[in-house]
Amino acid sequence: MNNGSEFYLFLSDCKYTCHAHCQDLVHLGCRRNGKLMDCLAPHDALDSSCNKGQDVQKEREPHVYLSKEEVKEKIQSYNSSVTDKLKMTLNANGIYTGFIKVQMELCRPITVQSSQSQGRCAHSNNETAFYLPDGCVNTLHISSTNTVREVIEALLKKFFVADNPAKFALYKRCHKEDQVYTCKLSDREHPLYLRLVAGPRTEMLSFVLREHETGEVMWEAFSIPELQNFLRILDKEENDQLQILKNRYAAYRGKLEEALRGVFKPG
Repeated sequence: MNNGSEFYLFLSDCKYTCHAHCQDLVHLGCRRNGKLMDCLAPHDALDSSCNKGQDVQKEREPHVYLSKEEVKEKIQSYNSSVTDKLKMTLNANGIYTGFIKVQMELCRPITVQSSQSQGRCAHSNNETAFYLPDGCVNTLHISSTNTVREVIEALLKKFFVADNPAKFALYKRCHKEDQVYTCKLSDREHPLYLRLVAGPRTEMLSFVLREHETGEVMWEAFSIPELQNFLRILDKEENDQLQILKNRYAAYRGKLEEALRGVFKPG
């Protein structure tokens, strides 16, 4: 598979999952809308990220190279369909510029070099570790020459994120029938080209920033201040959960004692 990614086959109706290498050994007799489905769709893969259980990963489609005239025609068509005024501009040298929107779907806290942040915080000198609000969307103005790696770096810079850009990956997401397909983009791909080819509709294509899916958290990739901030966050969350648990049992104990007093109350 591309980039050494580990893919899994996933059937949405019965939630059956198997490794991609085993697809030829699997035969299912599932029913969808009353019709018998006797196989899994090829090249579908379950996304093992922290966010979407119905996210499905798909193999990367081949890159189609466009001539200068084709680029011009596509930009004209793109701009005629834009509804949010975020149009593309073609320069005389053939390079075009435009806007992309990136949704942030980060499971772990990020470290910023600013105290002006929202969320659950823990401080260390001039750095703050916090959880980015779920579903946060950022708009970037980029050119057709900007790569995925440059887009990730620009996003982190815009949020004043001190984390290493290598910890993150950019995904493309599209809808097809009742499934949501995602695919991790390589560092050398050009997001604005993908936006141009897909058109301006986000249901046809959208971009998502996530942490790298390594299977395990590579703690050695984090700095000491980051790890210390994570420990503070964990301590706070642990204390909060313990207090909730204590309050729950205290309320339960109070109700039991009240019931016992009612039972043994002298008549």
